[in-house]
Amino acid sequence: MRSAGLSAPASSVAVAAGPVSRDAAASAPALTAACLAVSRDLALAFRRRGQLVQPLAFFVLVTLLFPLAVSPELARLRSIAPGVLWVAALLASLLALEFLFRDDAQDGTLEQYALSGQSLTWLMFAKTLAHWLLTGLPLSIVAPFAALSLGVGPAALPGILAAMVVGTVTLSLIGAIAAALTLGMKRSGVLLALLTLPLSLPVLICGARATELAVSGNAYLAPLELLAALAVLAVTLAPLAAAAAVRISLE
Repeated sequence: MRSAGLSAPASSVAVAAGPVSRDAAASAPALTAACLAVSRDLALAFRRRGQLVQPLAFFVLVTLLFPLAVSPELARLRSIAPGVLWVAALLASLLALEFLFRDDAQDGTLEQYALSGQSLTWLMFAKTLAHWLLTGLPLSIVAPFAALSLGVGPAALPGILAAMVVGTVTLSLIGAIAAALTLGMKRSGVLLALLTLPLSLPVLICGARATELAVSGNAYLAPLELLAALAVLAVTLAPLAAAAAVRISLE
């Protein structure tokens, strides 16, 4: 199915959309192609469950080991919980970024995306959305439970969940730009981190502040709105930048 960018291995096409004719694929709008790309990436990801578990396991281990490394005193753990949660979430998301475009670049899927006639921006957004569903969303769900191990009260859990959901969306979009820029490099892990970490600082600052206010029982709407504004900006610009970087890498 050339226009939907799902033609890499034949098995990938079957997983994504089943037996769909080329004529039907050619007439599919960009949104339909993006939905097929998301379903394909999700199906392929669940065949490599080790890559799915790795970021989540890293996040849980980091948060659980902090009481052993710092102090078991709940008051002290509660004071450092916002920073621990957000730094661990950022580092965990970096573990999966290297695989965001790499496999598709190696098997020719990205080239088919570029030549399909569909919007490459929509397809890059679809791949980033799949990455968030596989990495950011599980981290957001687990984060409130990890916060409990750091002495955070149950009343703060909704605020932590809201901040994590919005913040991890932005982290995935920022990471997609860095992953696209380092697509042509064999060992891009270090450079990927160097590109992603500075751009992620505003997300960490606003997210940690929202979490801190939620933990202390104060209103956290203001930093949460800043996080939402960053997410809207990232949704608007990041797929365009990622598509441009992919085109440059394929030339």
